[in-house]
Amino acid sequence: MSKALKQDKKLRQPIVVVLGHVDHGKTTLLDKIRSTAVASKEFGGITQHIGASIVPSETIEKISEPLKTFIPIRLAIPGLLFIDTPGHELFSNLRKRGGSIADFAILVIDITKGFQDQTYEALNLLKSRRVPFLVAANKLDRLPFWESLENQAFIVSVKKQEKRAKEELEKAIYGRIVNDLSMQGFQADIYTRIKDFTKTVAIVPTSARTGEGIPDLLAVLAGLAQQYLKNKLIFAEGPAKGSVLEVKEVPGLGTAIDVIIYDGYIRTGDMIVLNGKTRPIITTVRSLLMPAPLSDTRAKGTRFINVDEVYAAAGVRIAASELDDALPGSSIYVARDMEHAKTLAESLKHEVREIIFKSETNGIVIKADTLGTLEALSEAFKKIGIPIRIAEIGHVTKSDVLEASLVGKRDKSLGVIIAFNSRILPEAEEEAERSNVKIFKDRILYRLLEDYQKWKDNIKSEELRLELNSMIRPGKFKVLPGYIFRRSDPVIIGVEVEGGVIKPSYPLISEKGRQLGKILAIKDRDKSLEEARTGMAIAVSIEGKILVGRHINENDTIFTNVPFNDALKLLDKFRSLLSDDEILTLKELSEIKKSAGEREYTLIISKIREILSKKASS
Repeated sequence: MSKALKQDKKLRQPIVVVLGHVDHGKTTLLDKIRSTAVASKEFGGITQHIGASIVPSETIEKISEPLKTFIPIRLAIPGLLFIDTPGHELFSNLRKRGGSIADFAILVIDITKGFQDQTYEALNLLKSRRVPFLVAANKLDRLPFWESLENQAFIVSVKKQEKRAKEELEKAIYGRIVNDLSMQGFQADIYTRIKDFTKTVAIVPTSARTGEGIPDLLAVLAGLAQQYLKNKLIFAEGPAKGSVLEVKEVPGLGTAIDVIIYDGYIRTGDMIVLNGKTRPIITTVRSLLMPAPLSDTRAKGTRFINVDEVYAAAGVRIAASELDDALPGSSIYVARDMEHAKTLAESLKHEVREIIFKSETNGIVIKADTLGTLEALSEAFKKIGIPIRIAEIGHVTKSDVLEASLVGKRDKSLGVIIAFNSRILPEAEEEAERSNVKIFKDRILYRLLEDYQKWKDNIKSEELRLELNSMIRPGKFKVLPGYIFRRSDPVIIGVEVEGGVIKPSYPLISEKGRQLGKILAIKDRDKSLEEARTGMAIAVSIEGKILVGRHINENDTIFTNVPFNDALKLLDKFRSLLSDDEILTLKELSEIKKSAGEREYTLIISKIREILSKKASS
């Protein structure tokens, strides 16, 4: 395409990404759009790019012809550029400062299943990158009673369905998708019922298998992009700006980069600046490569041709020297001259410093394979309040494990490594086993978050349980008449627990505030017990210089002697784990302590009264 021809264009193609849960039909939908466009090739067809395909406006208008009666379609945009490699990792790499280079997204949701794990992940990524989207409610052909009409517009085919098929459609759309989006803070509806597209997410029912709804999807997508993104789509004449999608070894070329250009133009011989693993790379474009017409970029043996220049929006493969350390997800710029290149390099250094860092913070270690995924992971963990000590690209090393181990000594729940699509080196694995460092590894961001959160909750619960077990809890028991088995140290008596919990080693106190030694053991017949609770009748042995008849008598009520600090912590930190009878028992004990001159227990009584008052009012 010549420069003069491009300057006549007012708007560039919107960059469209396809996201959704695995098996919901992302790739199939994209393939259907591509094949539908290829079938209409006499009207403009499809242009292949690296990692992307352009469906021109005349093809979109032709495919959407069945809608003309309902929606007049006149496009000013030259077409739509679809990213051909759907997936969360690659979407994360379509990054620029402050957001994504993607202009619009299709969130694919299986109409028969609704939201799944990766649907939430995709939605969170779109929210964090501020990318507008519509929903393709896919697998329409799988709805009960639905009669599929090959390649037909949904707006036409729905009118030809019988009543029960329409009812199933309503149930699926509103019972699943609209409801799920509403819970995530989005108002949504079937596109035919929307009056204001700025306030409501459009849902387009589709079938990637039969092609139903594809005309509607393209028409709504192009219309929304054209109407609401005009300012963003104005083509900027000047040096190109883009994002590195992938770095790959290409036979005969060496290391090359697949890039999406979102602004300006790039030519053979241009100076480019992008981020490397240790420093920015300044190099010169040796060649720009595009797939030969009608070839599939994802197929092996694809033939490429050299081009002199490429204009936004486009996908292109760039061959140049010094690209071995190029970072996927890095911004890439064309520089006017060396001075401009150095200025851009400084800016890129700052970009990386925000994402790749080491600190002394008590936090987790994150390793990922690309800048985009590292940024997405860091944002996701920060959002749930998890501090980060190290965020880096690359394999998990022994050094990472040692850092995590150091943190784990201070806070076990933070002494972990999160590895997204990163290999764990053998020495790192050995060290992790030796120092008991947990490594979470996955290719699904959502699952990493979920698995870590579940593990952290278990760790915190276990820590709380251990802390609670180290404290004296409130409990009281009554000495049963006729059940005095031994009168002197150790005293053995039959008792009934009247409130709270009692355990071996708990110190005891009488109703009059006298200390009575501590519980040596609890038995139910010949079975030793770790604890006894309200309503249980058991035998208790008590060690201490006490005698039955002098210090303890039948029908006496005896309390566990809860220290002030334990009582305070039980009410402040463990309130939710205390039973109501423990609270009441602690109140009784605190009144005994206060009467015995321990004035600080006034605070405990006050706190308990507040708890009981709130409980009564609710």
